[in-house]
Amino acid sequence: MNDLSQLLFALSYKALPLLFAMVLHEYAHGWVADKCGDSTAKTQGRLTMNPLAHIDLFGTIIVPLICLMLPGSFLLGWAKPVPVDPRNMRQPRRDMALVAAAGPGMNFLLAVCSAALLSLVLSMDPSLLSSDTPNAAGEPDASSAAIVLLPVAVMALYSVLVNVFLGIFNLMPIPPLDGGRILLSLLPPRPALALARLEPYGMMILVGLLVFDRELRIIHTLTSTFASGLSGTILSTAVGLIPRVSP
Repeated sequence: MNDLSQLLFALSYKALPLLFAMVLHEYAHGWVADKCGDSTAKTQGRLTMNPLAHIDLFGTIIVPLICLMLPGSFLLGWAKPVPVDPRNMRQPRRDMALVAAAGPGMNFLLAVCSAALLSLVLSMDPSLLSSDTPNAAGEPDASSAAIVLLPVAVMALYSVLVNVFLGIFNLMPIPPLDGGRILLSLLPPRPALALARLEPYGMMILVGLLVFDRELRIIHTLTSTFASGLSGTILSTAVGLIPRVSP
C-alpha cells in the first residue's frame, strides 16, 4: 500500500507537467509546419492542444507508469508524432529543420515559463523555499495559501526539470529524434541520405545505446550535465527575481 501511495503522490505532481511538455512539443511541430506551408497536421486534427489528440498508449501512458514504478528512474515519455509532409513546404530542407527545432524550443520555453511561475508563487509565499515549514505549534504549516501554492510550486519546479531534459534529449543527433532531423537538413545530400536510411532503425539504436549506457554512462553524463546546468541556471535566475523581505 505504501508503494501505491508513493506512486499516486508522484503522479499527482509529475503527470500534468509531463503531459503538457509532450503535447505542446508536438503542437509546436505542427504549428511551425503549418506556417511553412504544410497543413497536414491541421487537416488531420492534430494542430490542437487537446491532449486526447496526441496521446500514444505506449509512450504517453505505459512508459511513464513503468518509469514511476522503477526506483530512482526519471519520468519519461512521448506523444504521438505530428504528421509532417515536407513536399508541401516552400523550402523543405530549411523548413524541416525549423519544424524539428520547434519541439525542443517549446520545451525550453515551457521551462522558462515554469520557472517564472515558480518565482511568482515563491514571491507570494517565500516560506515554500523550506520543504518543511513549522508553525507556532511545531507542526507543518497547513494554511489555506500553502495548501494551494505548494502543489503549484512543486509542479512548476518539476516542469522546469522535465522540459529541460526533454529538450536536450530530443536534440541528440539520432533520427527520428529532432536533433537527427536537424542534422539531416544541415548535411550535404549524400551524407544526409545515408543518415536518413538509419531512421527506421533509429529507436532500436537509441534503446540499444541507452541499455549499454547503463555501464558506459556517456549519454547519461552528457544529458544530465547539460540538463542540470541549464535547469540550474533557469531556476537560480527565477529564484533571484524573488523580492527580498526584510525581517
